Amino acid sequence: MKNSEISDSNAPNENIQARVDAYIENQAQLDLLRFITCGSVDDGKSTLIGRMLFEAQLIFEDQITSLQSDSKKVGTQGGDIDFALLVDGLAAEREQGITIDVAYRFFNTDRRKFIVADTPGHEQYTRNMVTGASTADVAIILVDASQGILTQTRRHSFIASLLGIQHVVLAVNKMDLVDYSNQVFDEICAAYEPLQSQLQFKSVTAIPLSALKGDNVIERSRNITWYQGPTLLGFLETVEVRQSLHNHPFRFPVQWVNRPTSDFRGFSGTVIAGEIERGDEVIALPSGQSAKIEEIVLFEDKLDKALTDQAVTLTLDREIDLSRGDLISSIEQPCGVSDQFEAELVWMDIEEGYVGRNYYFQLASSATNATLSEIKYKYDVNSFEHFSGKSLGLNDIAKVQIRLDKKIPFEPYDECPSLGAFVLVDRYSHATVAAGMIRYELRRASNIHLQNMSVDRPSREKLAGHKGSVIWLTGLSGAGKSTIANAAETLLHAQGFRTYILDGDNIRHGLSNDLGFTNADRVENIRRIAEVAKLFLDAGVIVMTSFISPFRAERDMARALFEPDDFMEVFIDAPLDVAESRDPKGLYKKARSGELPNFTGIDSAYEAPANPELVLKTDESSIAEAADKLVDSIRKNINQ
Repeated sequence: MKNSEISDSNAPNENIQARVDAYIENQAQLDLLRFITCGSVDDGKSTLIGRMLFEAQLIFEDQITSLQSDSKKVGTQGGDIDFALLVDGLAAEREQGITIDVAYRFFNTDRRKFIVADTPGHEQYTRNMVTGASTADVAIILVDASQGILTQTRRHSFIASLLGIQHVVLAVNKMDLVDYSNQVFDEICAAYEPLQSQLQFKSVTAIPLSALKGDNVIERSRNITWYQGPTLLGFLETVEVRQSLHNHPFRFPVQWVNRPTSDFRGFSGTVIAGEIERGDEVIALPSGQSAKIEEIVLFEDKLDKALTDQAVTLTLDREIDLSRGDLISSIEQPCGVSDQFEAELVWMDIEEGYVGRNYYFQLASSATNATLSEIKYKYDVNSFEHFSGKSLGLNDIAKVQIRLDKKIPFEPYDECPSLGAFVLVDRYSHATVAAGMIRYELRRASNIHLQNMSVDRPSREKLAGHKGSVIWLTGLSGAGKSTIANAAETLLHAQGFRTYILDGDNIRHGLSNDLGFTNADRVENIRRIAEVAKLFLDAGVIVMTSFISPFRAERDMARALFEPDDFMEVFIDAPLDVAESRDPKGLYKKARSGELPNFTGIDSAYEAPANPELVLKTDESSIAEAADKLVDSIRKNINQ
């Protein structure tokens, strides 16, 4: 065979490859739109996405065959194709006919690439909706034409607004159920108008459609001739995408310190905003130290520049203190650094959140302890009015104040979402309990400073002849806390020790006489006691606290205020039936009869200590024996 013949035989393959290369290059140039579908249960969110993929011919033949088979088995459309099954993949979703988890689908047209998040409609799964909406540019809010605007419509619209989504499609679905009525469509649009006027959307586009029948999804509907606006896909292909942060000042959270050899020390992460070049001067936050970019490393290559969304390793021209959680920033326009914020919070856990309770705080690569210091108000998702509250329940949305254990770099969520969005994590279950958006920092009063006194704790302890200590007694009512504390103090006092007892009943006559016995009030009571105990410790006193203190989180919050050697947790352990049989104040009897709501052990939980320094079982030993054991432990703790 001649060479020319070989060349000719390869021409078709070369043409195919050229077309493939051209297609890939074209796809690389397309911009990306992230959008979510949300609304009430059974509004047709999953069906809409499935229909869109089907009509756009983005489903393989084997998927269609499988879909047809599944539709006959578990579908909700009789003999017709149930397009929701393309998205609802969990067994529970298929069985119940509802979306539970967030389902992501990726597809593209000739004009744009898309990532769609199908979010649950049920109120129970609002937290999942928040997850899906956190990165979206557009929200498709579905409304069942036969049902109109519902509570979840309002809730999801409000959350979309809080998260900074700029463009909303009011997708009035199931128009086939109302005979494609123009009047019904207009009435729903009119009902949504007051809601729209209170929220911060850049645009709201109403589209009448039927996901099940395909009306106005891809192609214009022949049944809705009175509508002259875009189809859903037509809108998604042309809507303005949120401006990127390419022109924002440079922001680079440090994910980890990269040190493969002793000769190389780099800082790895992703550029979340702006760009950086070799030789640019930067500032490390929160330390405030400055340096110049020496190298920008990508795998084995060295770059002259790094852009937004690019993962790289940066090296600096001098050694400065940087670690995971710190941020490398533009020196001309650095971001803020603070430890107190006002934020919006979406509570996502069944367990309630309380003022004063401590949580793990995660923002970008920063992690620290945080305290919910104030609930300013909660939002009514129907009226958007504000109302007060001492705690946060599942799906509550609130304006709050957060206090951190250390200062972190941040930006308001509206300016840079990646540096303004955070989560709170339960310290025990490690469950994500809340998602928040920082609005602005709270500045400390500039005229308030810690004062250094001439007489300090070591001087007071020297005069007393012993170290101070905090002895935290916890247990059920009737377990014997106050009795044991009193007996132990009597022994210590006789031996020449300076002591004091902070007793639950006594404190509630004064310091905490404004508090009740709700979970929120219990948290605040323990916070106050812990701070008072800290003052006694500074005075060089052995202070014993005698409180039920039912929650581990608050006892750990108290422990965190002290050095390990200064704090001893003592569990006064008595079974509930034993404590109730004693009932010296008749409290259990009143609680059983309903006269004392929120009573610990009856209708409010007691969380026993996991690893206390001392356990005293008062059903197995006398008060005198328990007091002796406590005194011995205290003396060992203070090295006496």
